[in-house]
Amino acid sequence: MPARMANVDDPVDSADAIERSLREVFGFDAFRGHQRQIIDTLVAGDDALVLMPTGGGKSLCYQVPALHRAGVAIVVSPLISLIKDQVDALRANGVAAAGLHSGLDAGTAREVLAGLHDGSLDLLYVSPERLLTESFLQRLDDVEIALFAIDEAHCVSQWGHDFRPEYAALGEVRRRFPSTPLIALTATADAQTRDDIARVLSLGGAARFVSGFDRPNIRYGILEKHQPFDQLLRFIDGRRGQSGIVYALSRRKVEEVASRLCAAGIDAAPYHAGLDSGLRMTTQERFLRDELAVVVATVAFGMGIDKPNVRFVVHYDMPRHIEGYYQETGRAGRDGLPAEALLLYGTQDVVTARRLIENSGNAEQVRVETHKLNAMVGLAEALTCRRRVLLGYFGDALDEDCGNCDVCTDPPERFDATVEAQKALSCVYRVEQRFGMRHVIDVLRGADTERIRRCGHTRLSTYGIGSDVSEQEWQSLFRQLIHLGYLEQDIANYSVLRLTPAARPLLRGERRLELSKPRVKSQAKRSRGSRDLQLAAADEALFDELRQLRKALADAEGKPPYIVFGDATLVQMARVRPVDREDMLQISGVGQHKLDKYGDEFLATIATFALDAG
Repeated sequence: MPARMANVDDPVDSADAIERSLREVFGFDAFRGHQRQIIDTLVAGDDALVLMPTGGGKSLCYQVPALHRAGVAIVVSPLISLIKDQVDALRANGVAAAGLHSGLDAGTAREVLAGLHDGSLDLLYVSPERLLTESFLQRLDDVEIALFAIDEAHCVSQWGHDFRPEYAALGEVRRRFPSTPLIALTATADAQTRDDIARVLSLGGAARFVSGFDRPNIRYGILEKHQPFDQLLRFIDGRRGQSGIVYALSRRKVEEVASRLCAAGIDAAPYHAGLDSGLRMTTQERFLRDELAVVVATVAFGMGIDKPNVRFVVHYDMPRHIEGYYQETGRAGRDGLPAEALLLYGTQDVVTARRLIENSGNAEQVRVETHKLNAMVGLAEALTCRRRVLLGYFGDALDEDCGNCDVCTDPPERFDATVEAQKALSCVYRVEQRFGMRHVIDVLRGADTERIRRCGHTRLSTYGIGSDVSEQEWQSLFRQLIHLGYLEQDIANYSVLRLTPAARPLLRGERRLELSKPRVKSQAKRSRGSRDLQLAAADEALFDELRQLRKALADAEGKPPYIVFGDATLVQMARVRPVDREDMLQISGVGQHKLDKYGDEFLATIATFALDAG
């Protein structure tokens, strides 16, 4: 186990010490977004609630403070694989970190516990189940604790997309250790879920840091299902040599798709909870070590995968909520390099999802999940910029189209929808903003239903004024009005429609509105290149040599290649071509520990390449 790093607590030098840790330990030149504010908050002993997209650098927000506060940081993480990845990465940077979980043998577990008690650890990762055992809590009573970090904190909330009862019990940590700073972190939580996290973990007075949800390096694309396996095969065929994940909803479909991909010459393997644990572990290790190109999986695979060079994620079936879709697509391009997310969408997916939701015996949960499913359908059928729809769901407005999704690069036909939009908005107003989309459309189309008669809506001026427009066309129009910010749905109140301030000038005729006509799409565009990492030809050749060196070093140490250096670091090496150790330290991702361990071999490879090229 690595020796504990010296904590730097000198108040005169604390700011410089934190910058030094970032540079020398983690190999980065500057903090991103809210990272420095969050770190300063924790170092000062205060709490924080952090919402930051996958790949945004959440881990640094508690890892750096762990080096600058006395005691050990206790990090709660849901999966053994995620714990292992984090610990391996920290140790590769020279940080004294360990995990305590059921995958350890008795001797290793005793060594970890000894490190906890003798103060030799900077960070200890545990599962929520382990943390909440009375015996472990009693151990912590005798240990100096720097901070608590709750990762994947959306699991705390019943409004979250992945609620776990064992996470909800983590409020006990705050009650038992009220003066120890606590940070809760997640990449996927709407406003209501954030409030619930704060309530459960007693973070009402905590500073909240909400970063933008945008992952601009990911290209989003959605295709209507039409011979879905052929669509998938065409997509992957154009991306041979890239790492990717394909998600399917059932175990049977996972195995079927993986088998067909193998038969088509694609290096693929299945992963789901029904497979032997040893086989799952082997598949995961092969994928992490770049020895397996494609994993076909249920959502059981991914939360614990901290692999930065996943270049594509495909959803073979539609997820049941946008939170899951966002989190799963976020596993692509964690290194910031170009990546793709493809969703194959079919109406049968919606039928299946609704049936699963309605089988729940909890009426409140059915209501919440139905709203989430409807929002997911809205994204799948969107005729406006995908990224604007996706970000808007989380309350993160994008003022203009992204230019990096299928709707932006291949826009649908447009039409003047001003009159239809005014009818729609007026009808929402006439029903007093108290009803959902289905009822408003029924009023517009002049439907004769018991509910409309009971509410007296046959007497409204908007009753029947849209009878010449089909139900599907009205649904498309309403979804676009929601996506563009003219209407909002209130999830806490049966998804009723409400006007936003942006609707007023449109209703008054002070502006006109163009919307998109529905269309059917069936073909995935091929990738522009084998990796599309935006490298010149000569730089790409050097990048390949650096990858080979990284793989050899990683294999010799029994580690995934990205633990040595990530693709983004190798790309920068290939472009900049450092000539000495000082130059190498300027490369993002190269800290002093990794420079001492690997720097000379990478410098030699770059120098040899330059000689051969010259």
